[in-house]
Amino acid sequence: MSQFNRTTVTAALPYANGPIHIGHLAGCYLPSDIYVRFLRLRGEDVAFICGSDEHGMAITMRARKEGVSPKDIVDRYHVMMRDALKDFGVDFDVYSRTSGDKHKEVASSFFKELYDKGVFDTRETDQYYDPEAKQFLADRYIKGTCPRCSYPEAYGDQCESCGATLNPTDLINPASTLSGATLERRKTTNWFLPLDKLAPDLRAYIESHPEWKANVYGQCKSWLDSGDGLQPRSMTRDLDWGVPVPVEGAEGKVLYVWFDAPLGYITATQELFGKDWEKWWKADDTRLIHFIGKDNIVFHCIIFPAILMQHGEYILADQVPANEFLNLEGDKLSTSRDWAVWLHEYLEDFPGKADVLRYALCATMPENKDNDFTWADFQQRNNSELVAIYGNLVNRIMVLNHKFCDGKVPVIGQEPADIEALKNIVKQADAIEKYLEQFKFRDALAEAMNLARAGNKYLADQAPWKVMKTDLARAQAILGVATQIAAALTVLMDPFMPQVSDKLRVMLGMTAALQWSDLCSEGHLIKVGTQLGQAALLFDKIEDEAMDIQRAKLVKP
Repeated sequence: MSQFNRTTVTAALPYANGPIHIGHLAGCYLPSDIYVRFLRLRGEDVAFICGSDEHGMAITMRARKEGVSPKDIVDRYHVMMRDALKDFGVDFDVYSRTSGDKHKEVASSFFKELYDKGVFDTRETDQYYDPEAKQFLADRYIKGTCPRCSYPEAYGDQCESCGATLNPTDLINPASTLSGATLERRKTTNWFLPLDKLAPDLRAYIESHPEWKANVYGQCKSWLDSGDGLQPRSMTRDLDWGVPVPVEGAEGKVLYVWFDAPLGYITATQELFGKDWEKWWKADDTRLIHFIGKDNIVFHCIIFPAILMQHGEYILADQVPANEFLNLEGDKLSTSRDWAVWLHEYLEDFPGKADVLRYALCATMPENKDNDFTWADFQQRNNSELVAIYGNLVNRIMVLNHKFCDGKVPVIGQEPADIEALKNIVKQADAIEKYLEQFKFRDALAEAMNLARAGNKYLADQAPWKVMKTDLARAQAILGVATQIAAALTVLMDPFMPQVSDKLRVMLGMTAALQWSDLCSEGHLIKVGTQLGQAALLFDKIEDEAMDIQRAKLVKP
């Protein structure tokens, strides 16, 4: 019996500086949505939390590039990202934003609480200053060579090649991304979170979760066990875009985005539940799960837990199932090079096919290592799997039922082959459940498709179109079994392809969605005699020409 009565699921707040692409989807938004839908099918109490991160350095960089204000940028992309994710079927309970007044109140309160407790170290340090831009440079405005792996494009806070957390002064040959000017080092005062002093508590927390994915646990341990160990990290920045630091003497400074942004989960929860929000973050019987990409592991497993520990009362994440990176056609996804498949463009180019992309991305999800998305694989999975297996099964069931059973759900066969076929429902449900509980989404999807394969084999072996010539009742009984399998697929496929499951429910004449527990009913999922809807194709073939159009968009500079 689980010790948890509810689950708070967060998906990493996307930077509101550009559209959503398939790397973001495969990294955290699709797996988190699949998982939440699965929990809800089991009748569990879940809050699914997300929103736009609107204070990141990438936002001010884009604003400067376009000659507009940061607010113009975040207002544009907040709406674009929110709407695209919704159309893709990612069903958040709340999609908030960190530039709102409510969030400024929450983040300021958190900082002030830690400040009043004496958690922060006040330090005067040398920071890089751009004399042409006339400002101190935040971490992401500085690039240089990583001192650990020699990657030449490392940022001032993190190397995206080896994952090392950095300070700007660690970089070799640091340069301004704003002006290219020679950087100066000037004195400035900021407030630091003493991660070195907090390391024992963080180690105890990390080591209490050896069940975490190897990439997450291993990366956390590497930081803790490195020669230098954890180092103090500034929680404030010399900038004019962000949440103002709420203490005396901090004029012209804002909260570090990785102090501010994770607190957006709490802000969003307060917006969703009002006065009833605290049990989702403070109750011992609440499970907290963060879905993120691997580049966010340090912030969600080290910095955010340290902040919550020092504040007190808050629960810490029980799971952080971070995925690796998704590449595109053998090359790293790149917003600056426009080497990406943008979600809003896909939805325009392939209307009604959001679930096809969900299927393809889940099947290639980079769960344990980087993986590659190609348009050839996307087309093959649609045509050879969705059309030829799942869609073919449903189409045959619907057409034959209308032809031989007056368009109504027929009786369920009781022959040994029928009983064995129906056992596949529980068998596959158990396998899917096991894999989803372990955050193995690719394996879970494969098991769901295996039920469709089993249904096709059952129909081919029993051949009701032949049997009806001599025994109509037996042919109808075979179709009764197959129809129950189709009803089971509305449940088993729902986390992965919710829009297709809705369409199939309508075709089957189902007035209400089934729950996971219904799958144990020995195949009696849809009442005999139910009037079926009209037969329609669940999927249609994608031609080469459509793929050529998509490849033509990918032009390397």
